Amino acid sequence: MRILGIDPGYATIGYGIIEYDNFHFKTVAYGAITTSPDKLFPDRLCDIYSDMQTLINNYKPDCLSIEKLYFNTNTTTAIDVAQARGVILLSARKSNVDIYEYTPLQVKQSITGYGRAEKHQVMEMVKTLLQLNSVPKPDDTADALALAICHGHCSGCLYNKFKGVK
Repeated sequence: MRILGIDPGYATIGYGIIEYDNFHFKTVAYGAITTSPDKLFPDRLCDIYSDMQTLINNYKPDCLSIEKLYFNTNTTTAIDVAQARGVILLSARKSNVDIYEYTPLQVKQSITGYGRAEKHQVMEMVKTLLQLNSVPKPDDTADALALAICHGHCSGCLYNKFKGVK
């Protein structure tokens, strides 16, 4: 299964693409989509959509794993990120890519075994699980890879639950 993990944003959108097969992970690609603060916001959303379409067309993921939004402070930022996230989801849906959403707690639990793990612990585990030489940069990229790994782990649970395995 090819999984596209996305850490949503509007200035920097982390992405990570992995192959997952029977508890084995293989890194395919990772990086970040960036938009210019000099552009109008609607134009930035168009750039995100276009870059997402390019990623999906080039790597042909089976599914997209994306973080559920949770903001408790800056509502202006939350609204802008939510709009960018909507564009990302639209891009996946228009390309018939299945979408799965995970909370930060679920991602941390899946990656480290502890839902309250610190960010650096998650990043080190991403590096270890994917056998990378260093933690991917920017942080959004490592977060996107963590989302992809999380879905890999959870997809086995979903499959087993569907098949009636307890």
